[in-house]
Amino acid sequence: MDTLRAECPWDKKQTIHTLSNLTVEEVYELVDAVSMEDWANLKEELGDVLLHILFYSKIASEQGHFTLREMIAAQIEKLKRRHPHIYGDLSLEDEDAVKRNWEKIKLAEGKKSVLGGVPRSLTAVIKAYRMQEKAAQVGFEWNTSGEVWQKVQEEMNELHEVMEDNTASAERRTEELGDVLFSLINYARFHKIDPEQALQKVNYKFKSRFEYIESNAVKPLEEMSLEEMDALWNEAKKLERAES
Repeated sequence: MDTLRAECPWDKKQTIHTLSNLTVEEVYELVDAVSMEDWANLKEELGDVLLHILFYSKIASEQGHFTLREMIAAQIEKLKRRHPHIYGDLSLEDEDAVKRNWEKIKLAEGKKSVLGGVPRSLTAVIKAYRMQEKAAQVGFEWNTSGEVWQKVQEEMNELHEVMEDNTASAERRTEELGDVLFSLINYARFHKIDPEQALQKVNYKFKSRFEYIESNAVKPLEEMSLEEMDALWNEAKKLERAES
């Protein structure tokens, strides 16, 4: 990185701002590798993310903010501070207790809200999940799965009503749809299912099946009926089951 920063025209020009979108892209590529359990690609994508960490640290060092060593040392200190049950004499019985204590420590460090650590730029599904998770750690949580599902049904009924109401505004319909999605994410979280991963798997499945339709269609898709495309879709499903 020292050499690239000194000699490469492109690397010389980069700032923390020009790198940020590229970093997001690299992280998504890493997540793709994780989702597919593609270990060879995972190794490469981890390297790409590490390169960005080195890049940011190099720029910070050049501007006199901090060095790579100082950044790592600060992270080690933070991990020790937030794990008093490992590096101190605190006793915590399980994972949930660890999470609750983690949030208490963050508030003691100066966080103004339990939700303050949730980045604004997170995707909506992940952000909803993380906010619900953090709120639950301080007791803002349903007691039973049945209560959560009752809330889902309540929100779905309200969505249905507003969609059938011709006088309802687009803003109101959007709000009610958001309430349904938020409640479904909460139901998934209550059952320890990651909704982002669940939706990603469905996305991959849909893509694979639709590409099967495209590859096996005997005429342009625009000329096919829904029934004809659905028959190919079902073929793709059978192949998936046979391969699993």
